Amino acid sequence: MKRVLISTTCFFALTVAAHAQQQAAVAPDPDVAGKGLDVDEIVVSATRTPTQIYKVGSSITVLTDNAIRESQTPVVSDLLAQTPGVSFSRNGGVGGTTALRIRGAETDQTVVVIDGVKLNDPASTGGGYNFANLLTGDIERMEVLRGAQSTLWGSQAIGGVVNVLTATPQKPFEVSAAAEGGSHGTGSASAAIGGVRDKLTWRAAASTYTTDGISAYVNGTEPDGYRNIGASGRLRYEIADDLSVDLRGVYSRGRNKFDGFPPPSFAFNDTREFGTTKEFVGYAGVNFAVLEGALKNRVAYAYTDTDRDLFNPDQAVTTRTYDSAGWNKRFEYQGSASVAQGWDVVFGAEHETSSFRTASPTATAPNPVPAAASVTLDSGYGQVQATLLEGLIFTGGLRYDSHGTFGSRALGQAAVAWSFNDGNTILRTSFGQGFKAPTLYQLYSIYGNTTLNPEKADSFDGGIEQHLFDGALVLNATGFYRKTRNQIDFVSCPSTNVLCVIGKPGVYDNISSTRAKGMELAGAGKIGDLSIQANYTLTDVTNQSVGTANFGKRLARRPRDAANLWVTYTWPMHVSTGFTVRYEGAVFDDAANRNVLASHTLLDLRAAYEFMDGLEVYGRVENLTDKIYQTTRNYGSPRRSVFGGVRAKF
Repeated sequence: MKRVLISTTCFFALTVAAHAQQQAAVAPDPDVAGKGLDVDEIVVSATRTPTQIYKVGSSITVLTDNAIRESQTPVVSDLLAQTPGVSFSRNGGVGGTTALRIRGAETDQTVVVIDGVKLNDPASTGGGYNFANLLTGDIERMEVLRGAQSTLWGSQAIGGVVNVLTATPQKPFEVSAAAEGGSHGTGSASAAIGGVRDKLTWRAAASTYTTDGISAYVNGTEPDGYRNIGASGRLRYEIADDLSVDLRGVYSRGRNKFDGFPPPSFAFNDTREFGTTKEFVGYAGVNFAVLEGALKNRVAYAYTDTDRDLFNPDQAVTTRTYDSAGWNKRFEYQGSASVAQGWDVVFGAEHETSSFRTASPTATAPNPVPAAASVTLDSGYGQVQATLLEGLIFTGGLRYDSHGTFGSRALGQAAVAWSFNDGNTILRTSFGQGFKAPTLYQLYSIYGNTTLNPEKADSFDGGIEQHLFDGALVLNATGFYRKTRNQIDFVSCPSTNVLCVIGKPGVYDNISSTRAKGMELAGAGKIGDLSIQANYTLTDVTNQSVGTANFGKRLARRPRDAANLWVTYTWPMHVSTGFTVRYEGAVFDDAANRNVLASHTLLDLRAAYEFMDGLEVYGRVENLTDKIYQTTRNYGSPRRSVFGGVRAKF
């Protein structure tokens, strides 16, 4: 099946090329699946300021509002997995714990940013972001920046950055609404209202999603449902020409059922357990310019609050089995200026305080003393983007971190983008250093180890983007390499770690050195009303800890081969149809490479009809061939499912 998909991808690309030579060239729509990029596309994640994509030396993919809407995909992780270099694993159906990986890096080595606020949960084991509750509802744009990006984005950005932007109104007054229903008792609804008038821009949105779900346990019979409610809002007021204030907020509350390991056998089975997750993201900022607008400044306060609880209704004395909360408070300053023709600088400073609290109540200890701690991180960064020659752009930056536990550290990043041949050819290469301090949970929980060292990484990539036939066909090829040292993992006691002798059941330790290498191939073409997108990723991620039992073994849940094909045709009378094919190769589910999850190919169909301006009905079939597959061992995944809905925007 892998050969069929890759061969089909090549066939479509050649077909597009042949037709493009015979017809008047039509420039590819950059919104189609978000994967065919115009050279004038503006991105933010690469430089933290609006930048034309041809100036960016790092590898990046953009998913626009049209791409998100056309995909009909409600879950962000499912949509991101259709872009090069991205994969995910999930514990069961929608709402189950979801780990997203960029180029095979750990899920907690990816920075997630929503409306300018960097997300992380200090109370989670790796301090990363759980994609389980992130739905596409009010999102209008996403950028996936691949490769180590710690210079601008700080700790965790070893694999890359996912930048998420919620919708911004464009008219004096606008309203949007959507509703959907389908298989597994699934239903969702959303609504938003906002506008732009004089100096005020505002928007408020709310959504709900519910499903009876599937059994999290692959052999279970009891469905494990999921519910999510969310709200977001933004307000921007222009006090003067060079002075404005921004207020933003995003809230979500999810409740998911899951299956566990009930006594006395402690075998994985159907249970009545469930968990709740409440997440709040807040931002308040002031933007001002001085020196007649030459120096732009931003001063802001960002706050994240993640509250997670697990419950077992069948547990005696107390039904709560886990209680955690994580807070992050960040004060930021960022400045940007053009110091000379073709020379732009970005610089800033951050002060961050992270706090966590966790406890695991049991029937014998229903009120345990929680583990709790806080840590501060002070940072300064600077980056310059310089036009050295016409079309040749150099980007270089440095970051300095002062960690409350691990002292000071400096790291750097450099990238080059060379656009020539009338802009039809772009060469890119980048180098970045990654740095990730141990999390509060890894340091101070019951499994904590205060002697841990930070994870470090060096990342390289290089590639070419070629525009053919006046832009009717765009091809990309990128190779990448990453070396990570001091990677932190959990080890069960007894082990060689001295902390095991004092009664700990397990401990976090620096046990791994890992290497990732591979390539990403992508193509985007359009002939008239036919649009085709395709990509293939080869990712080889191995344990490089010399002298250990797992040396040379592949890291768990990283598919070596992954490919996507996206085809859309727009018919007369405002009807569009299309299909998506995703292939993932076999993966190992454990570090020792004993358990294999088989490869799988998923086929989705979709259609939409706009029967009046701003009003559309749509439908899709997911997993048309009813494929049985797993992304995490012993956890089920949805079989064939059918959904339909209506959406309006006025």
